[in-house]
Amino acid sequence: MNLAIVKYNAGNIRSVLYALERIGKEAVVTDDPAEIKAADKVIFPGVGEASTAMGYLKERGLDELIRGLQQPVLGICLGMQLMCSYSEENDTECLGIFQNQVRRFNGDGLKVPQIGWNNIFGLRSPLFEGVPEQSFCYFVHGYYASSGEDTIASSDYGLVYSSGLQKGNFYGVQFHPEKSAQVGETILTNFIDKI
Repeated sequence: MNLAIVKYNAGNIRSVLYALERIGKEAVVTDDPAEIKAADKVIFPGVGEASTAMGYLKERGLDELIRGLQQPVLGICLGMQLMCSYSEENDTECLGIFQNQVRRFNGDGLKVPQIGWNNIFGLRSPLFEGVPEQSFCYFVHGYYASSGEDTIASSDYGLVYSSGLQKGNFYGVQFHPEKSAQVGETILTNFIDKI
């Protein structure tokens, strides 16, 4: 299994590599288009700010590359948000793989960003095989993807939003599977071995 992690200026790459090691998987970290295209599976992680990250991807032609990938791709946190059509974070046009909009939590007595454990429900994808409804995952985010036809998991933080998305070969999760204990390891294993 040839696994590539997209290297760009917004990655939480080390923790993803550690999580893969724990489940006995290896990955190459790269921004080389040929290496990314040649991979069997691609992980697109991210922590940071949408407009800066999109600018970096565009400068290197990685935006078009990611849009054109044919193999399974998993976006994590900001990676998933960048796969949506638009983010309110600094008025950013994103990759447009998912039609969902990314909006800022408005607060309403809630701490923003949401940091910590929250549950996921409405699971409908092989990505979540063996993951019970209402399982807890680890989140760190001030923006959320709206619900829509590509939603494969939801969470509730003052409102219900997409904590998982899928369209064709593209998958995304808002939470950090690499920090979500056994549930996260199951999701990463499913992505690598079953999708």
